[in-house]
Amino acid sequence: MDRAEIDQVRRFNRTVTERVGVLHDHYLGRDRPVGEARLLWEIGEQGQDVRRLRERLGLDSGYVSRLLRSLETDGLVTVEPQPRDRRVRTVRLTDAGRAERAALDHRSDELAGSLLEPLNAAQRVRLVAAMAEVDRLLTAATVALDGVDPDHPDAQHCLRSYFTELRERFETGFDPARSLLPDAGELRPPHGLFLVARLHGEPVGCAGLKLPPGAPAEVKRMWVAPHTRGLGLGRRLLAELESRAARHGHDVLRLDTNKALGAAIGLYHSYGFEEVTAFNDEPYAHHWFEKRITTAPSE
Repeated sequence: MDRAEIDQVRRFNRTVTERVGVLHDHYLGRDRPVGEARLLWEIGEQGQDVRRLRERLGLDSGYVSRLLRSLETDGLVTVEPQPRDRRVRTVRLTDAGRAERAALDHRSDELAGSLLEPLNAAQRVRLVAAMAEVDRLLTAATVALDGVDPDHPDAQHCLRSYFTELRERFETGFDPARSLLPDAGELRPPHGLFLVARLHGEPVGCAGLKLPPGAPAEVKRMWVAPHTRGLGLGRRLLAELESRAARHGHDVLRLDTNKALGAAIGLYHSYGFEEVTAFNDEPYAHHWFEKRITTAPSE
């Protein structure tokens, strides 16, 4: 990142916060700040787990608790523990809360209209397209990559989703028992690692890396949730695995894949992998790839 990029982001932030009115304590002309208004939107008709609200908005528990207390005092929400686990609290809108959220929606529509109204048709098209692109890129930047144990619930969720997709897409279906699945221990340090990608706390992707001594590092079980494809997450996972492999002294990264996964094959080619002869007898593989990588210097 250079100075010009940082300066442009800061100018954009200042323009947006001023234009949409988040600098005022009475957001959209209502008697509450933007934080409380956003909670009302996020709670929704069915209610929401308080922990999930914190993860979705990236807020600490103390701040969320203060916002909820204020909304509860105003009679807009109720906060109750779940019967099966009193540590888990659920927040729901009251009738007054739904009415307040409807008023906020109306004011928000008016604000959006006020941003578009001074522009001509071509300018409106440009602005809306630019906003869509900014939204997509900011969403991509929000995804976090974390190393987890392959038995972690989020890892298991991703793997189950991955296997389900393979069963639907492969001509012969997919049976994990027939595949050369790595043992969990092969994806735990020091023998390997397993990454989970999370968006607002939700697991949306995964990738494993085998680090066998004296042999190439191997990418295993890389998957990205369909609703997050197009955010560059597959390339980001590959880059992180390559970096980790290099830090462990490996100079070759390899993987295998099925012919049905055309988008993945395109990604591997564009990322610098070259197709090679088969290096294993994976029954579901039709293509095998390798990439030379630069070993990280010893510290």
